[in-house]
Amino acid sequence: MDFKDYYKILGVEPTADDKAIKAAYRKLARKYHPDVSKERDAEDKFKEANEAYEVLGDAQKRAEFDEIRKYGGQHGRPFQAPPGWQNRGGAGAGAGFEGGDFSDFFSSIFGARGGSPFGRGQQQQQRSAGRRGQDVELELAVFLEETLNKESKQISFQVPQTNGAGQRTGFTTKTLNVKIPAGVTDGERIRLKGQGAPGVGGGANGDLFLTIRMAPHPLFDVEGHDLIITVPLAPWEAALGTKVAVPTLTGKINLTIRPDSQSGQRLRVKGMGLANKQGERGDLYAQLKVVMPTQSDEQTRELWTKLSEKAAFNPRTQWSS
Repeated sequence: MDFKDYYKILGVEPTADDKAIKAAYRKLARKYHPDVSKERDAEDKFKEANEAYEVLGDAQKRAEFDEIRKYGGQHGRPFQAPPGWQNRGGAGAGAGFEGGDFSDFFSSIFGARGGSPFGRGQQQQQRSAGRRGQDVELELAVFLEETLNKESKQISFQVPQTNGAGQRTGFTTKTLNVKIPAGVTDGERIRLKGQGAPGVGGGANGDLFLTIRMAPHPLFDVEGHDLIITVPLAPWEAALGTKVAVPTLTGKINLTIRPDSQSGQRLRVKGMGLANKQGERGDLYAQLKVVMPTQSDEQTRELWTKLSEKAAFNPRTQWSS
């Protein structure tokens, strides 16, 4: 019986955190799943990855494996469990894991308990009562327009699958139509009951938790439930006044710019912002920005000169002592 280094099997360092271990396992599970992989040894590699994650994905099993690893195990070398290990927590060499598909190495460490502190009779009792399925966490990118849309948003995500003994066997893709709640904010966590992994032995399904991530918008900044849009104006538009077609989340509106408007000035458009939990919408603020032409010819510069002489305007009078 050879020693199996589960860290090497998953391709992670012994210092890897749970997130890195999970990501490595999912990558291998996708690559070697017998339903999609055409490699000759895909099934064996898939089982090996499952076994590695069964150990490293469980805090208790991982701690025991780390202790065994320190004892002197080397990947691919003959292995013998340390003296007295067979008496720990009910594990025994060659005892096997009921209903499992694990190696002799796994059985020599965890035996019939599969890393559980319960004996075989207690495991049977627990299975008959059923076990709740695993919860699934997912980050969902939401566009500002979608917060006002009454249509559902289709999402697809991976759900872990287990066999009758509760051992993870891979992942399956699940698709749902989700209604984005009114007033949703960045970082908000939404629970969809029963949409996680299926339960074992008649146990309840896990839940799906969606963490909302508001996608940045090319035109709008968000302040609470209000929206801010920058409205560029030519100098003469700010001076003489004009009408500007301004985008909103639901279409364009005609905004009146009064004569002698100032750069940085905000114009409020009531009720054109984001919705709150009660369905009431915040406001849209149009922030004016005077923009100069990037180029001008000699004739244009002469006109600017005449304008400056005629206006006799000093914008820095507040600096005078």
